[in-house]
Amino acid sequence: MAFKWILVETKDAVATIVLNRPAQLNAWHAEMRGEVAKALQEADAAEEVKAIILTGAGDRAFCAGQDLSETMAFDGGRDAHRWLDGWTRFYEVIRNLETPLVVALNGTAAGSAFQVSIMADVRVGHSGVRMGQPEINSGIPSTLGPWLMADRLGISRTVELTLSGRMMEAAEAHAAGLIHYLVPSGEVMSRAREIALNLASKPPGAMRENKRRFRDITEAGFREALSAGHEMQARAFASGEPQSCMQKFFEERSRRKSA
Repeated sequence: MAFKWILVETKDAVATIVLNRPAQLNAWHAEMRGEVAKALQEADAAEEVKAIILTGAGDRAFCAGQDLSETMAFDGGRDAHRWLDGWTRFYEVIRNLETPLVVALNGTAAGSAFQVSIMADVRVGHSGVRMGQPEINSGIPSTLGPWLMADRLGISRTVELTLSGRMMEAAEAHAAGLIHYLVPSGEVMSRAREIALNLASKPPGAMRENKRRFRDITEAGFREALSAGHEMQARAFASGEPQSCMQKFFEERSRRKSA
């Protein structure tokens, strides 16, 4: 299958998926997420693929998260529900993978991209990587992100990161275990590939059972977070606050570019 927004390559039992919108910091919209989900499912089903790497094009961002030009056009809570339905399917694809997933962080991972990265099995990054939940700055409440962070970071830091929208520098993320391997920027992909090949060499039956077990023990929390997300996002977008914040963001960015 030919893809428009991503690049896919399989070599030596490892499938590499590259988010390919570098001019937009690889921010994803519904069509792009659909392509990523399709590529992940195809790789997971391929007998020759034993590990997957997900990374971004360019050297500025793994992914800036949600493409705000998509959500800025929402007309109330009904659009938010449809949006969350799409995200649910996307997250389910990642959670249902029986093939190990390595994220090669070539730059910023923000919002939903931060969430996707910490849902992966192993993360490799460099000193210039920044990670976090800046959704509040766009008027978007966070639900899945805080659930993911609380289990990994504890409630105190989760509250601070969620309410401030602060992005963590690589050193902090590494110390907290969100980046497993911190390497020079030019070595991120080679280290990610080394790790992927090591995971690919493991007995596949045990790999599947382990991943299924991790999914099972987190399922209840995952579903509760998604249910809360539907309610919170519907209220937020019905109020018009996110759309207004996003409009201001684009206006300010346009002014900076023309200055």
